[in-house]
Amino acid sequence: MGGFFGTISKSPCATDLFYGVDYNSHLGTRRGGMVTYHEGVFNRSIHNLENSYFRLRFEADLSKFVGNSGIGVISDTDPQPIFFNSQLGKFAIVTVAKVNNLVELEKELLAEGAHLSELNSGQINQTEVIASLISKGKSFIEGIELVYQKIKGSCSMLLLTENGIIVARDKWGRTPILIGRKEGAYAVSSEPCSFPNLDFELEYNVGPGEILFLTADTMTQLRKANKKMQVCSFLWVYYGYPVSDYEGVNVDTVRYTCGLKMAAKDNTVADYVAGIPDSGIGMGLGYAEGKGIPYRRAIIKYTPTWPRSFTPANQEIRSLVAKMKLIPNRHLLKDKRVIFCDDSIVRGTQLRDNVNILYGYGAKEVHMRIGSPPIIHACPYLGFTASKSALELITRRIIKELEGDDSKDLDKYATTDSEQYTKLVDCIRRKLNITTLRFNTVEDLVASIGLPGESVCTYCYNKVEPSE
Repeated sequence: MGGFFGTISKSPCATDLFYGVDYNSHLGTRRGGMVTYHEGVFNRSIHNLENSYFRLRFEADLSKFVGNSGIGVISDTDPQPIFFNSQLGKFAIVTVAKVNNLVELEKELLAEGAHLSELNSGQINQTEVIASLISKGKSFIEGIELVYQKIKGSCSMLLLTENGIIVARDKWGRTPILIGRKEGAYAVSSEPCSFPNLDFELEYNVGPGEILFLTADTMTQLRKANKKMQVCSFLWVYYGYPVSDYEGVNVDTVRYTCGLKMAAKDNTVADYVAGIPDSGIGMGLGYAEGKGIPYRRAIIKYTPTWPRSFTPANQEIRSLVAKMKLIPNRHLLKDKRVIFCDDSIVRGTQLRDNVNILYGYGAKEVHMRIGSPPIIHACPYLGFTASKSALELITRRIIKELEGDDSKDLDKYATTDSEQYTKLVDCIRRKLNITTLRFNTVEDLVASIGLPGESVCTYCYNKVEPSE
């Protein structure tokens, strides 16, 4: 994943840029970068964030970011921002992207005489490939259109030019981009939670494939939005921030509604409901209201030092983070039957460890209610589920155990209440030592979001793809 922020103002922008990028930090922890433009010069810093936080790494650099316009990024892919000097002029670029045909595009560009730098890992910087494609156009608009045509996956981007900021959302709108405004300045962000404390008011939701141009005074549309959209449903389930609205739909409200809907179908007897921090809390509150039983804080996240556990690349570290960041309340757990609400089960590592700890603290019954449907397919657009193989997913490992082939009858396993679905859920329950386990349905998740079903991407649950 990743997130970006940009701003252009009539006054120095460094402070707004610094805090605006920081408000995207929950979207990744590998690298951070910022760049400003001033009198023909781009001023840039990039830092590794795997062992530190964005603010700590960039505070010492703040004085170098002179200028009234800038962009920044939290990136879990390549080092960003990068500079380009092209026939279109000088520009810096940040992206939130997953390019599945990167090798193919690299070969194509090299065959045409382009030059691409190589990362220490031996891989190619995908943002550089995107910038190279843009530079082939006769205009920035034409170049971005070429990116939309060529890339298999997804790509949203910000370009800092000598005259202003170009904003371009992925052609299917898989990741959000929001515009904020205050007197004498515009801002653009993946996360609208970055706006309020910087005094920006949410002004505009950028549409799929739409291209805008921002100056301190103006917002100009360069390309109309596409009519079709496939915004990621997992945005509301997990990685979106609770106070944020995307497509006019509030994250915490969706989670709360999911809890209400699931509780209405549940006859399980329990003493209380608890949410697994952070993204299970909203659902837990809705579930408690729907069940008519108390909500208690039976497990607490230690917030000062532990990040979200999906971000470290190393599985051992990810497992350690998953265990260490959550502290159960022994007093509330002892001899209690508890319904716990969580956002998803991806690999199963974090939940298995949590459940064993809960029993160790005296819980009598541990019932799990999951805000997303079973994740059966690795996401090809954002890359938040499985990075190397579909067998990283607990669902696919179980299907392989049951069928001898992890790809067999996946449509049946994805169908709520089918024989295969029921067997899959029960196998997960037994493997994770859970008293009862229920997943949200695709239908109820989409209904809770409230957007037209064809506008919401559910690929990771049922592999439904849009028609061009």
